[in-house]
Amino acid sequence: MKSMFRIAALVIGLGASLLAQAQNWPTRPVMVVVNFAPGGAADQLARIVGTPLQEALGQPVVVENKAGAGGNLGGEFVAKAAPDGHTLLMSSGGMVSINPHLYQKMSFDPAKDLVPVASVARVPFYLVVRADSPIKDFKALVADLKANPGKRSFGSPGNGSSPHLAAEMLTSRTGTSAIHVPYRGAAPALTDLMGGQIDFLFDPGISLQHVKAGRLKMLAVASPQRAPLVPDVPTLDELGLKGFDADAVFGFYAPAGTPAAIVKRLNSEINRALGQPAIKERIVAIGNVPQALTPDAFGQKGAEDFRRFGTIIRERGIKGD
Repeated sequence: MKSMFRIAALVIGLGASLLAQAQNWPTRPVMVVVNFAPGGAADQLARIVGTPLQEALGQPVVVENKAGAGGNLGGEFVAKAAPDGHTLLMSSGGMVSINPHLYQKMSFDPAKDLVPVASVARVPFYLVVRADSPIKDFKALVADLKANPGKRSFGSPGNGSSPHLAAEMLTSRTGTSAIHVPYRGAAPALTDLMGGQIDFLFDPGISLQHVKAGRLKMLAVASPQRAPLVPDVPTLDELGLKGFDADAVFGFYAPAGTPAAIVKRLNSEINRALGQPAIKERIVAIGNVPQALTPDAFGQKGAEDFRRFGTIIRERGIKGD
């Protein structure tokens, strides 16, 4: 009986200790590492959420970009950081659900060395071409690709990135081929599309301002549902590629071993920020869809995507850089 009381006392004491730890945290600025280049979806989402998060935590939230190796450089940095809640990662879900399929030897295991904290947004991918392209719609794009096998090119934020896989899914489903040109982020890929160096692109939303300005044409959305910001643009599912879904979920991760109470508080504060109308509007304005999930649900989504994207990676023989 005494042992049971001791165990109960230990559990209560541990709970109180974790609560106190979360209440005392953070004690210094919180660094959010974005594992892609400035200007892309991950970078924009980190900065949008970083402002209300900073206000809630009472400490500066500093965004730092560490791009490279399909997000692995930034992921490794955070995975090896002290698990005290002062170093976080903002990433596409691809680093967890895609990269383990691409890289035979990674310096860390995303599923073991990082813990999901909070999702921020579902990121649809928009199929775009230049405004002066002779391609007027999706049907014309497919016809052009079939007539010019291996002669057209598409860009992506990096080899094995979600936009890259979206294009591979497209060519697989349509029986076509095109040259993949990887970049160090979505922004430089978009720059080259507009400059005429590549022919088409699956973009995470930063192209929308150029579509509105008439510099780009949007042919389709690679999501199961139409995107809120462009409700008149059809999905690839509607255009004949039934079940086409290349969406990615972007969110925050922390080093494994980060106290559960800190993860819980971060999740609560980020979800609270996502509930603010002004924050929702800013996320929708860049073409994304706000999505608040618990850490467990966020982790389950990553596991589902791991299985889904693994199929196309194996089919197309895609390897990491």
